[in-house]
Amino acid sequence: MALMPRKPVPSLDFDTVGGGQWSLAGQQPQNFTMVVFYRGLHCPICQRYTSELNGMIGEYDKRGISTVIASTDDAERGAEAKRKWNLPNLTVGHGVSIEKAREWGLYVSTSRGKTSAGIEEPPLFAEPGIFLVKPDATLYWASVSTMPFARPHFTDILGAIDFAVSKNYPARGEA
Repeated sequence: MALMPRKPVPSLDFDTVGGGQWSLAGQQPQNFTMVVFYRGLHCPICQRYTSELNGMIGEYDKRGISTVIASTDDAERGAEAKRKWNLPNLTVGHGVSIEKAREWGLYVSTSRGKTSAGIEEPPLFAEPGIFLVKPDATLYWASVSTMPFARPHFTDILGAIDFAVSKNYPARGEA
């Protein structure tokens, strides 16, 4: 089931590395909450991708964007990703259920063994997706992929956010 722009997104709650709990309902951003789903510790592309965001998080904060990254990985793998990938500026969530990932429209893959990073893929895991959610919990923008490749760059997303906010640009794709 695809999410629809201008319509409420499903609830989203998960544990975070360090012992906290993150809830979409608890976010109070000035402009958007950006939820970035990554594939998991096994994904070397996710490492580069989340590292890019980690270095830019201040720019997102300045624009009134609440940001979180999350995966279907368990607590141990989530903590290892935060530490090993050096993501001190990001809130890293873990334990998103496969059912919840599907509810958000993410594609789900089965394990193909060890990746080029030398880490075993979990039996099931969610493929990547990025969602900009308005403060009223409606979907503004989404990018979902069936593959780890060719994701939107966070610099491009920032530019799009600047344009959208300055022009009061409406969410599109709702028809």
